[in-house]
Amino acid sequence: MAVLALEYKEEILPKLMEKFKYKSVMAAPKIEKIVLNVGIGEAKDDQKLLDSVVEELAAITGQKPVVTRAKRSVANFRLRTGMPIGVKVTLRGELMWEFLYKLINVTIPRIRDFRGVSPKAFDGRGNYNLGIKEHIVFPEVNIDKVQKVHGLEITIVTSAKTDEEAFELLKLMGMPFREQ
Repeated sequence: MAVLALEYKEEILPKLMEKFKYKSVMAAPKIEKIVLNVGIGEAKDDQKLLDSVVEELAAITGQKPVVTRAKRSVANFRLRTGMPIGVKVTLRGELMWEFLYKLINVTIPRIRDFRGVSPKAFDGRGNYNLGIKEHIVFPEVNIDKVQKVHGLEITIVTSAKTDEEAFELLKLMGMPFREQ
């Protein structure tokens, strides 16, 4: 079992129960899934770029990504319905815990000029969104084989009812939030 999952059960859960006065362990917020998304508009012209992004995301997450396609046509972007425009992965269970541990302890500290992640990136329902400008901060990415540096969006979906609960959950897990 992942280190962070054990830490959640043994250390973080009791602190959340105490702070928010939950009557049941099941009422305490937990992380349900993590979604990684890469939008690559150039993929409609270059199939090799799409393949390399799929490979890189698979290496980062340990799970095969799904290619996302355009839902409608947009003439200004020369985009037709069904064209590939991105790649996404949804992590749950063991892979999710391993990725979160690696994100907090290895990847985020490698970001250049890093001063902490924004505490304002919650969506109002307890989910946290994090954007990374360069995917090469992940240790699994071989910089020599990268065709094009791209960013990615990471969404951490929690069962928290409010942003305050989700903030406390992620803070206890070690997410390096910047001071406000």
